[in-house]
Amino acid sequence: MQDAGPAVRAGRRIDPDLAVAGAALALVALAVTVGAALNHAGVPVYASTAPIFARWGPRVGPGTPLALLVAAAVIRYGPTLATRLRWRRLLAAAYGGALAWTVSLALVDGWHDGLATKLDQEQEYLPEVAGVHDVPAMLRGFAGRIADFQPDSWNTHVAGHPPGALLVFVGLDRVGLGGPDWAAAACVAVGALTAVAVPVALRALGGDAAARAAVPFVVLFPGAVWLGVSADAVFAGVTAAGVALLAVGGARSGGRGLPAALAGGILLGAGLFLSYGLTLMAPLALATALVLRRVAPLLTGAAGVLAVVAAFDAAGFRWSEGYRLVVHRYYQGIAHERPYAYWAWANLACLVLAAGPVVAPVLRRVLRTLRPPARSIAARLRTPAVALPLAAAVAIAAADLSGLSKAEVERIWLPFAVWLLAGAALLPPDRRRGWLALQAVTALIVNHLLLTVW
Repeated sequence: MQDAGPAVRAGRRIDPDLAVAGAALALVALAVTVGAALNHAGVPVYASTAPIFARWGPRVGPGTPLALLVAAAVIRYGPTLATRLRWRRLLAAAYGGALAWTVSLALVDGWHDGLATKLDQEQEYLPEVAGVHDVPAMLRGFAGRIADFQPDSWNTHVAGHPPGALLVFVGLDRVGLGGPDWAAAACVAVGALTAVAVPVALRALGGDAAARAAVPFVVLFPGAVWLGVSADAVFAGVTAAGVALLAVGGARSGGRGLPAALAGGILLGAGLFLSYGLTLMAPLALATALVLRRVAPLLTGAAGVLAVVAAFDAAGFRWSEGYRLVVHRYYQGIAHERPYAYWAWANLACLVLAAGPVVAPVLRRVLRTLRPPARSIAARLRTPAVALPLAAAVAIAAADLSGLSKAEVERIWLPFAVWLLAGAALLPPDRRRGWLALQAVTALIVNHLLLTVW
């Protein structure tokens, strides 16, 4: 008998992109199965629909027809418009499409239940806003209220983040835009900036085709399920804009790019005071310097970061002290009991649902660039569609291994997950609509079957 071996007919060979996407979805199924078994056994997973932090609740709502319409329009026309529209019109369309997608998904539960009330829960930021009467005093005393089990402890979300996150909502309140409705609108508006920032960064780094290919994917980002209902949308939008400005600044010759690089650094510095985990935006900032082979813009951006750090330090809040105390607070809560042996890999299943199954073939193609010969690896790493997703993957791996991201990463990792879609150009053009459809279906299934907390 002859050995079929590698001589399997091409028509019967499994497509490697489909294979890795199938493996990613199998990981989700395994995480769901094991999570259900652990919950049944009484293991403190603290997520009733693990790996997603949500409740089971199949439903349709007023946003369902709109979400289907937006998805169909982007899948049908998005790739074509991305190649034909003038750049500024394309960015405007991307922002509008991302807004429509995010809002339509949230409206499955209506504006009140889908957006506003989720930002006004007991452990969210809004309940603490009314107690902030003196911002300078709040900053000076912020660290002293991080630890739990004391009379004046901050609630869970405020304690778990630097004071910049609370300041966003305090600032809205001070200018007359207080309350959950305005907070929801701000989260959606800032979160949708990711659909502009990712292609802007790609184009600035020399990848016009890559930028245009990424647009439909960042518009139909499955993470929009959480972008509309959590402060993490603000974190994602601010830091994405920071990376984009750093790339724009680095791409401009001479000193013309320094203002943009400085502004990018200031936004990334602001990110440090929105969430401690956003220190892991550093690989993305470094990726811009690697692609452009320019250090000066990166140093200018670093100056912007340091300026923000110095400003908060002068106001009375030291980032390092806050981080030390938040780690202590983290292990005072349910994170101490959540099993790392489950969440270390189940987190990745959350990532598949938040970033979409397309990240599997994208990362497969990114990793292929690291194959020998070694002398050409450096050149391949300077390809924007390779460098940015790889940097995001490094950040996610570091967050996962830290043990400080056990569960809820479907929202926590949004600032990194959206950059995985920067590699959409690596996918064959004739298959991109199919991948877009799978992305949309993923978001629609999650949003219609689960009542997400955020």
